[in-house]
Amino acid sequence: MTRKQEILHRAERILLLPACTQKALQLLDSPEADSEDLARLIEFDPGLTANLLKIVNASRFDAPVCSVRDAVGAFGSGMIIQFFVSTGVVPFYVQKIEGYDLAPHMLMQSSVTAALCAEELGRALGMGVPGHTYTSALLAGVGKLILGAYVKVEARPILDLAAREGIGFDEAEDRILGINHAEVGAWLLERWRVPGPIVRVVRHHLRPELCPQVDPVLDLVHAGMVMSKMIGLGLGADGLNYIPSRVVIDRLGLTPEVADRVSAEVVERLGPLNDLFLECADTNCLL
Repeated sequence: MTRKQEILHRAERILLLPACTQKALQLLDSPEADSEDLARLIEFDPGLTANLLKIVNASRFDAPVCSVRDAVGAFGSGMIIQFFVSTGVVPFYVQKIEGYDLAPHMLMQSSVTAALCAEELGRALGMGVPGHTYTSALLAGVGKLILGAYVKVEARPILDLAAREGIGFDEAEDRILGINHAEVGAWLLERWRVPGPIVRVVRHHLRPELCPQVDPVLDLVHAGMVMSKMIGLGLGADGLNYIPSRVVIDRLGLTPEVADRVSAEVVERLGPLNDLFLECADTNCLL
């Protein structure tokens, strides 16, 4: 058995998405399913129902939403995917990830920062922001969770190879493990039946030029990840050891001035969340 096969064999038995969340993501990826199917699924789970009503009413100042069907209609499919990811996947992000030297809140912090950067960058460039941009960026690091927390891969040999040969951390992962954390993340999301456009972004977010098609969401997530690392929140052992894609920077027309302005806006948006990150580190709460 190769090292890659060993990693995937162990990974498939250690991290399961709640059944209700898996079913919901399948519905959201099916052209035949409608909002009524989704509402019926949520209504069978009291916990999901309570969380959905709490979140959808949190930003409303008019009459409260009191039914799941109305909440699904108010959110739209993009926000509903984000809701299921937050309740089904993100709770895993608040644990310590030893292999990448990430303290309990740090993967969450870096993932949220990258997601906000991708969203804000799309707006700043006048591109519009497709609904799955935030979710794709939030899930881009899920492979680190598998490799670092469950398979307990050691980052030191990977870092040493990257430094010695002047290559990116992901390429060094490939050389030593036979697979990198982006591929592991995409493999896991495929097993969870997460919608294909999100899986494609997660698989290629470190090397977007290798994606067989141009994808604006992939470009935004790649650039958002780079900008989040420059902001410096939630950095683990792999730190800044990644190589930004020149192709994506040129395709986006991303300038240092735009990057600075977007970074400043994201840091301001993150301010109110800092206490929440620390609270998650202590309590394993659901965002």
